[in-house]
Amino acid sequence: MKFVIDNFVLIAVALASGAMLIWPMVQRRTSGPALDTLAATRLINDSHAVVLDVRDPAEFAAGHLPNARNIPMAELDKRVNDLPQGKPVLVCCASGARSGRALSLLRQGGREAFNLAGGVAAWRQAGLPVVRK
Repeated sequence: MKFVIDNFVLIAVALASGAMLIWPMVQRRTSGPALDTLAATRLINDSHAVVLDVRDPAEFAAGHLPNARNIPMAELDKRVNDLPQGKPVLVCCASGARSGRALSLLRQGGREAFNLAGGVAAWRQAGLPVVRK
């Protein structure tokens, strides 16, 4: 017990850093499957997936995936029925964080949905086309 009291700060730092290392794995499991740009392209081409961009309209206008639909994350729960039924949904945002939350919402509603790993930033980095509005 004396060791714990004497080294409380060190123990707290060790626990916090361990939690930070584990958090990305936990978040990936709770949000659902993520696809890299190659797998996402295959999903779009082979399964005619709907591309859903959950960024704000200004971010969307600055550049988005071709044929993407923009439903901001804040409106998704009210507008989820705007998406066609029976098609897989590829969800994207700037980096993959917001789309992970959107993915959870879609999958809870029974949709087949996937997250674009790395978001639009990864898409651009792969040299894939981006449309500006």
